[in-house]
Amino acid sequence: MKRKRLIAFILVLTAAAGIAAASGNYGEGVPAATQTESSASSSSGDYIKYVEFNVPYLAMKKAMNLDISSQKEEKKVSWIELLAYLAAKYGGNFSHYKSNDMDVLTTKLKTQTMAELTKNMKLYTYYYKAYSAVLGGLLGTYTDSTGETKYGLIGYSPIAKTFPYEDYDDFGASRTYGYKRQHLGHDMMAATGTPVIAVESGIVEALGWNQYGGWRIGIRSFDKQRYYYYAHLRQNRPYAADLAVGQTVTAGDVIGYVGHTGYSTKENVNNIKVSHLHFGMELIFDESQKESVNEIWVDVYQLCKLLRQNQSEVVRNNETKEYSRKNQIQIQYLQENSI
Repeated sequence: MKRKRLIAFILVLTAAAGIAAASGNYGEGVPAATQTESSASSSSGDYIKYVEFNVPYLAMKKAMNLDISSQKEEKKVSWIELLAYLAAKYGGNFSHYKSNDMDVLTTKLKTQTMAELTKNMKLYTYYYKAYSAVLGGLLGTYTDSTGETKYGLIGYSPIAKTFPYEDYDDFGASRTYGYKRQHLGHDMMAATGTPVIAVESGIVEALGWNQYGGWRIGIRSFDKQRYYYYAHLRQNRPYAADLAVGQTVTAGDVIGYVGHTGYSTKENVNNIKVSHLHFGMELIFDESQKESVNEIWVDVYQLCKLLRQNQSEVVRNNETKEYSRKNQIQIQYLQENSI
């Protein structure tokens, strides 16, 4: 019965989910009347239209560590498969999560395949696709600044190392500037000028002023499934030097600086009361979702707690007053895609 209710719940929300962001107003809840549909939509419409990502930090951390440690073993495990299995088992409700459930699962995987374990789980494929979209670019192989090849967390915290900040769990909270709407991002409270870091490698798709987000940056992952939105950046000098639309950035790069711009049709205005970074993640399974009524924004509060384990160390140029990453890395994903 729980699975039937969840399927019905997903079908209902599929029609209603997604608050629009026409004209690049990502994550700011633009009214449906102002929305536009992309012409690059799927003819079949056979793609995911709703995702609720409520995996707790401790479950993600344990699954990630099991994935990393298994790379040295003959039989490897995937953290996304582990989490998707538990989501299907719990009916999507991780309030039932028990660490021992993951231990039992990994023990079973020593003698059985995930396909065998999930053959009767109707929702496993859905959760696997959904969680792959959220987590797909965050774990992998890389070569560090010493030339050593490693496997591990390649996604970075949006805030640079040694700079203090506090996570504010406010996804879905009410916002009233312009009209009443939901907050579709995660606020990270930090001082003005704090370096903002690219969470994942990708292409800069949006740059410039947005009346809701102020100075903002939009970066699309190479697999096109994740759009990262960084908003309320610093007045006057919001971006890293030479950052431009179409540019490739590497996970861990400095891309901008925390501020409190926004809530104004006039550019470069500080109308946000408290300095902070608005960080959001939009999932895109079809291009028609990008700026439409079908947008999917997920809660990244728990994910940001995980990413705090990997913060980019930065250095300051005293002449230009700009920050840049201290340690360069090469990510295998970049090499495979000839970027």
